[in-house]
Amino acid sequence: MEIQQLVRGLKSKNNSKIVLFVADGLGGLPLEPGGPTELEAAQTPNLDALAKRSVLGLMHPIAPGITPGSGPGHLGLFGYDPVKYLIGRGALEATGVGFKLEANDVAIRCNFCTLDAKGNITDRRAGRIPTDESAPLARKLRQVSIPGVEVFVEPVQEHRFVVVFRGEGLGDRVADTDPQKTGVPPLAPKASDDQSQKTAEVAQEFLAQAGKMLADEPKANGLTMRGFSKKPGLATYEETYGLRAAAIAVYPMYKGLAQLVGMDVVGKAKSLDEEIDVLEKAWDDYDFFFVHFKYTDSRGEDGNFDAKVKATEEFDRVVPRVEALGPTVLAVTGDHSTPAKLASHSWHAVPVLIASDTCRFDHCQAFSEREARCGELGQFEAVYLMPLLLAHADRLEKFGA
Repeated sequence: MEIQQLVRGLKSKNNSKIVLFVADGLGGLPLEPGGPTELEAAQTPNLDALAKRSVLGLMHPIAPGITPGSGPGHLGLFGYDPVKYLIGRGALEATGVGFKLEANDVAIRCNFCTLDAKGNITDRRAGRIPTDESAPLARKLRQVSIPGVEVFVEPVQEHRFVVVFRGEGLGDRVADTDPQKTGVPPLAPKASDDQSQKTAEVAQEFLAQAGKMLADEPKANGLTMRGFSKKPGLATYEETYGLRAAAIAVYPMYKGLAQLVGMDVVGKAKSLDEEIDVLEKAWDDYDFFFVHFKYTDSRGEDGNFDAKVKATEEFDRVVPRVEALGPTVLAVTGDHSTPAKLASHSWHAVPVLIASDTCRFDHCQAFSEREARCGELGQFEAVYLMPLLLAHADRLEKFGA
């Protein structure tokens, strides 16, 4: 029996409030042996004070040694086995921007990129082109026409946009065209089964037409495709945990994932402070709140150690506002590690903190990777986080006689 099925049979309801406060890509690495990680280098007085009255540990988003994408990383946080429930990035992004996926749709998360005269990628994110520049380019790609297939294109944010193919006989087993490095051309879309061959051919035609439309752009003169996927079917938070759940996020992908597990996306926050404003206003309406902060991840992906430190400090600054609401359980963690040293997601375990009146305090004095190694929670896989939060909120009945 998987842990989610076990929890589903033990769930109970009360008036407790749970907050899951996620700094995306929180975990890091020192730039040199013996040095601090980004979290350890940051000035985080509020998180450190919270750590002294909490329990800490290190969490593996998937399993030791496995580097997660953002989708699997968040699924694990939400208590869904990310190996069993495979959700592609395309479906997450499409749902996040409010696109209603149908059964035969294949959604793809796309990035604008910059190509040199030889067609090699010089910037995988087109300089993180601002949304007010990228959105018109995405809408321009709605002119692509492919016989027998409806094509939808929706802007997302910065360099990101979504493409949806709708038609009969489309599979979603198509490999990404992003080579994950510069100095080489984008890859061709390749199907891994017969049903997806048509999708690969449609994607290739889309890329060909889009490439001509973007050829004269100074930054976004190319694109890559990632996360070919269809709409999944997942049990909701209400069904699984008995929770009325709310999601507060700025980036569409995280809103999309939250919606797929039955959370209500509340507010239209565009900054961390506005997210906490939304949290305060929605406090009486929900039992569980997922609050997402993106920039610890994106600064790590940029390879900018100092910028990730500053983003961590920004995250720390609003912690007192969350605490002031009096959550029964407050958890602080990340969905994965994104060390600036690697400029990418990594397999390293993520520090996690749980604050509640039922904690067996472990005497950790700060919120950091080093302190978390000595914490009461030890090391565990992310799918066990939700049962821990429910237990601390007194929302799980005893198992057995």
